[in-house]
Amino acid sequence: MTDVPVSIPGSPSAADYAADGDRPLIPDVSEPFELLDTWLKEANASEPNDSTAMSLATVDADGLPDVRIVLLRGLSAADGFQFYTNYDSAKGTQLAAHPKAALCFHWKSLRRQVRVRGTIEKTASHQSDTYFQQRAPQSRIAAIASDQSRPLDNREAFNQRVAEISSIYGDDDDIPRPEHWGGYRLIPTEIEFWQDQAFRMHDRLKLVRDGKGWRRTRLYP
Repeated sequence: MTDVPVSIPGSPSAADYAADGDRPLIPDVSEPFELLDTWLKEANASEPNDSTAMSLATVDADGLPDVRIVLLRGLSAADGFQFYTNYDSAKGTQLAAHPKAALCFHWKSLRRQVRVRGTIEKTASHQSDTYFQQRAPQSRIAAIASDQSRPLDNREAFNQRVAEISSIYGDDDDIPRPEHWGGYRLIPTEIEFWQDQAFRMHDRLKLVRDGKGWRRTRLYP
C-alpha cells in the first residue's frame, strides 16, 4: 500500500491572529432563535453557497452513528428545525427507530458553528405538501423516482424511471407528493453557539431548554 501525502496546513501563527484582530464575544442571549436568525442571515451574505446546509447525525440499528448534509427548510421557536427527505431512506429508517438527532451548522467564511440536539417529529402533511409543490417539477419527479439509499444497478436505470414518470405528467405542474416523501422537524433541547477566537481561545455559549425557557451557560473552549 502506497502512502498518499496529505496536505494539512499548520496552525495559525501569532502574526496571523494579529492580522485578524479581536472579535466581539457571543452576546449573552436569553433564548437562541433570534441570534440564530442573525447568524443565518450573515451566513447567507457571506457563504459562497448553501448557507443553510447542516450536518444531520442519527444512529442505526447497531448504534453506529451516521451523518450527512441536509438543507434547513424552516426554523421557528414553535416548529424547530425543519428539513425534508425520503421517509424510506437510511436516515428516515433510523429516525423512525430512534427519533432523536443532532445538527451542526459550520460557516467557514465566518468561522462559526452551531450545534443542536433534540427530538424528531414528522411535519404535518399539509406542510410537506406545500413545500413539495415549491420544488421544481423535475425535482419532484426525481423524488418520486428515487428509492433513496437502496442499491442502484446503474445510473441508466434511474434515468429511465425518471423519463417514464416524466412522460406520465408531461407539462402538468400538478405533481403530487408521494407518501414516502415529507418533512421532519427537530425540536431542540440544547443549542450551542461557537465562534473562533485568537489563539484557540474560542467562545462557546450553550442554551439548554428548561421548562418553557432556556438555561444559559458559557463553556471553556
